[in-house]
Amino acid sequence: MPYKANEPRRHKIPKARYKIDNWAEYDAALQRRGSLTVWVTPEALAAWTPARSGKRGRPRSYSDIAIEAGLMLRLAFGRPWRQTEGMLKSVMGLLGLELPVPDHTTFSRRGVDLGIAAALKRANGSVTVVIDSTGLKVFGAGEWLHEKHGGKPRRTWRKLHLAIDPDSGEILASELTTMDEGDASRVGPLLDQIDRPISAVFADGAYDGEPVYRSVAGHTPDAAVVIPPRSTAVPSAAADTEPTQRDRHIQLIEERGRLGWQRAVGYGKRSLVEVAVFRYKALIGRSLRGRSLPAQKVEATAGCKVINIMTGLGMPVSRRIA
Repeated sequence: MPYKANEPRRHKIPKARYKIDNWAEYDAALQRRGSLTVWVTPEALAAWTPARSGKRGRPRSYSDIAIEAGLMLRLAFGRPWRQTEGMLKSVMGLLGLELPVPDHTTFSRRGVDLGIAAALKRANGSVTVVIDSTGLKVFGAGEWLHEKHGGKPRRTWRKLHLAIDPDSGEILASELTTMDEGDASRVGPLLDQIDRPISAVFADGAYDGEPVYRSVAGHTPDAAVVIPPRSTAVPSAAADTEPTQRDRHIQLIEERGRLGWQRAVGYGKRSLVEVAVFRYKALIGRSLRGRSLPAQKVEATAGCKVINIMTGLGMPVSRRIA
């Protein structure tokens, strides 16, 4: 039966309502996201052209900062390379600067192996980490064209793995892989990007397994791991050994049920990573413009930096009213 056929008989859960307490500050932060001074800073203009290296060969006309500034403008405002080039030229003209602007082919070529400077925020002190992944489409022919005309489809998917700080909503680590990479296998590389102690790691049931617990313990031995065990999970600890974190989760679920376990361990924080995923797709996009995997990885990392800059300008402080 179609999904809509049972809609009248489905259990209805009223939608939660929230009130933003700092609307004036948040409204100003939303306006600042469109300010060009946020994306083209005086520090970037000062380092626009690289210094002479003294090596043989023709020196580069533009530093990596110039290429990164153009990439961030492209992602923040959703413009193609040619329009991004024109935007930068107009900025230089308005500022009265005679700095050269890379053309669209230079942006595209240099963006493949670009190292994003200070890509993600480095948290101070111990931090809570929430991990999840989402799919991003690769630019190309769509499924409708493939179904109608046949042939090999050009559109494929990439998987974006994110580790966020639930308190601030900022992205602590990110990694773009093919769809062949499993979610649990990327926990270690994500945690390696975080250079601070971890107090707790939250993830959904897809990450349940001993390798994830080992990866977290390898980073911070006393970090808590909050992952719901599978419904068929059984305790692994012997009678003469101390139960593991996973064993204690299984025992607590048996005593209080799934909902009681979620309330006891604060599992509701895990949903905040889904908010970060929605924020990325709403502001940056649901697809990748790069044609090669290296270019797509740089694009995704730059997109995460753009999101962090936007959230750093101001975030809403809300409370539930219904």
